Amino acid sequence: MFLSLFGAVETGAIYAIMALGVYLSFRVLDFPDLTVDGSFVTGAAVTAVMIMNGTSPLMATVLGALAGFLAGCITGIIHTKGNVNNLLSGILMMIALYSINLRVMGSPQISLMNDDTLKTQWGDIWDATGIDGVLNGMLETFGMEKLPSTWGIVIIMLLVIFLIKFLTDYFLKTEVGLALRATGDNQRMIRSFSANTDVLIILGIGLSNGLVALSGALIAQHGGFSDAGMGIGMIIIGLASVIIGEALFGAKTIARATFAVILGSIIYRVVVTFALRADFLEAGDMKLITALLVIIALVMPKIVQRRKEKRRRLAKRRALETEVSEHA
Repeated sequence: MFLSLFGAVETGAIYAIMALGVYLSFRVLDFPDLTVDGSFVTGAAVTAVMIMNGTSPLMATVLGALAGFLAGCITGIIHTKGNVNNLLSGILMMIALYSINLRVMGSPQISLMNDDTLKTQWGDIWDATGIDGVLNGMLETFGMEKLPSTWGIVIIMLLVIFLIKFLTDYFLKTEVGLALRATGDNQRMIRSFSANTDVLIILGIGLSNGLVALSGALIAQHGGFSDAGMGIGMIIIGLASVIIGEALFGAKTIARATFAVILGSIIYRVVVTFALRADFLEAGDMKLITALLVIIALVMPKIVQRRKEKRRRLAKRRALETEVSEHA
């Protein structure tokens, strides 16, 4: 049970980077971008191929994220310069990326099990600190179970994801970031201030898919493989993380919203992990579980809000009746 929870938090932290990318496109820019399903694999494919060809894992990861950024920019160009519907632009790029990713990998799947990756490097760095030995010795003294061998990776990933969160928060408060948010709210208004909305949209979708590709690159190194079909349904997972996080923790400020997205990603992974442990559910039911989670996250806040409004009206009516009876 503990190991399952630990693994869910570990993968949830990595997928949180992808969820932040989806947040940028769907919430900040109000752009329903389906490029995500393709750019996630692009980041994994480019990173895996570069690592296999001898490139350092860190540089390969950066190049994978840049490839996703380029894919997002092309989607933005198709939409802004080609006057193609935003939803259709994403679909067209997603379809194109499937073939491009296969070309990049040369086969439907690439294994990284025998290659040096960020996961193995970070694991070696963590082992060199000797923290595991000290903590496990203390746990054994109290008769407790040892920590999982990869728990150090979780600590490092949480540091990475929160670094990305703070950088995202800072960017969205800069002049360009504010213009990006204004473009998502009201393009006509921001155009009246002589802002180039086309460039802002291209930049925003590029950054969104860059984060998605970065997540794909880290997932490939975490799992030890890159697969042409690993991006199917990523947009739904990203949306589920965003919606669940906002429903549970709110999104009144940018900092709160990005924090909610990260927690939403982790909670989503934890819920799915424990749901799949049920005897009547199978691995193929994961998409169904995701759909149900999104529906619950969308519907429950509205039900709660309606109940609060009903109680408020009832209290107001009782107060009015009391006031009338007192005057009578």
